[in-house]
Amino acid sequence: MEQANAYVVPVWAIAVYLLFVLVIVGVMVILPRFLGERHRERATDLPYESGVASTGSARIRIDIQFYLVAVVFLIFDLETAFIFAWAIAFKRLGWAGVIEIVVFVGLLALVLLYLWRVGALDWGKKARDRRRES
Repeated sequence: MEQANAYVVPVWAIAVYLLFVLVIVGVMVILPRFLGERHRERATDLPYESGVASTGSARIRIDIQFYLVAVVFLIFDLETAFIFAWAIAFKRLGWAGVIEIVVFVGLLALVLLYLWRVGALDWGKKARDRRRES
């Protein structure tokens, strides 16, 4: 019975911890108001990236192909995380796990084939010309 009580955390300990966190966050939010510099210059509100003053507008058109590749990468990257998790539990899953991963990888291959056929992975002048024709 004493073993079970060894893992019980008293409520007051959680309350003290929560109070400590709130005090630290409060100090981090309020203290810069009193210690920070107070100056208003024209350059204060201008965006500044890596030591280079920005020029022009940030609202430029970007080809949809960049977004498509990013989304495809995220999808396949997430799927790799699932495959790694399956590989860790390989022995415990048995033949049912093998069948499931074969179906899973098969679906991924079909999706990749579909993306290839519709031209989502094509880049360059030839791909742009083909998209314009269709």
